[in-house]
Amino acid sequence: MRRESADMVSVRVGLVADPAAPTDIAQGMADLSPPDGGVAWDITVVSEPFTTGSENLRTAMDRLRDQARDRDWDLVVGLTELPLHDGDGRHVLADTDPDRRTAVLSLPALGGLRVHAHARRAVRSLVATMAQPGEDDEHRVVLPRLRGRWRLLLGMVLANRPWRLVPGLKSALVAALATGAVATINSTVWVLADSLSWWRLVVASIASVTLVAAWLVIDGGLWDRPEDDSPQARERSRLYNASTVLTLLAGVAICYVALYVVNLAWALFVLDPEVMGGYVGSTLGYGDLLVLAWFVASAATVGGGLGSGLESDEAIRAAAYSKREEERRERLARDRRNT
Repeated sequence: MRRESADMVSVRVGLVADPAAPTDIAQGMADLSPPDGGVAWDITVVSEPFTTGSENLRTAMDRLRDQARDRDWDLVVGLTELPLHDGDGRHVLADTDPDRRTAVLSLPALGGLRVHAHARRAVRSLVATMAQPGEDDEHRVVLPRLRGRWRLLLGMVLANRPWRLVPGLKSALVAALATGAVATINSTVWVLADSLSWWRLVVASIASVTLVAAWLVIDGGLWDRPEDDSPQARERSRLYNASTVLTLLAGVAICYVALYVVNLAWALFVLDPEVMGGYVGSTLGYGDLLVLAWFVASAATVGGGLGSGLESDEAIRAAAYSKREEERRERLARDRRNT
């Protein structure tokens, strides 16, 4: 497929990327060049959900090969945000078929940290390997079973960008802020906060964040169920569900911290520790307002969050890999109807 003529001025390289984050990463690689200064690379980026409906490596490679043939590319590399597995159930970082000049890279398997830099380095290596004359052996990079699973899970969670859940929780945040503002000036809340030990406050924090995350999963229908009883399908569902739960927990925890900071600022502005001490029956200082804001944040998260009717909009549904897979399938079906 690759042209070997003497007048060859460049190697036409196609980067096929899943929509959203993978496409953004691929678009930053349009200027990639050979590491050894050899024949230049003419890179084209295409946003296409080529892994839709399948995590099978052979299927993904065949779809990429079809793209290369239709677009007359010399080499093609696919970038996907989905976890990929081989026939033995091992997690795959990259798979290369130099004979067919095709490769695929699983971005979550990079670990989630400095993804752009690591992906750029990996794609350059894949293209350089396939461009070498006589390089016809298939190469597959798999992750260690245990450590690789945690690395992949971290990559999936960070790919979900849990901090982007905050806009999706705006109704819950508004309700929680209102609840916290009222609770902060309630003398009964002062007494309760003063009576709680530190470990009870920790338990209250964990419980409040967990309850809201669980409600998001239930309300948004984010729990993934295996399509069949095969070990591969069950493993995929476990991985998807773990990434969804961890993403939601991280997103709600971010909201919790923001709520605590706002409640603390409100308490420092409106409350006098001496007045509070008169109601509680002990001497209090401004340090006790930290405890009060802590308790109020937990109570407001549960009362305001669960009572507000959490919205399951795009920001929340994006936390689930299974939902993004459904969106990819719907997008592909629409494209096929329009062609």
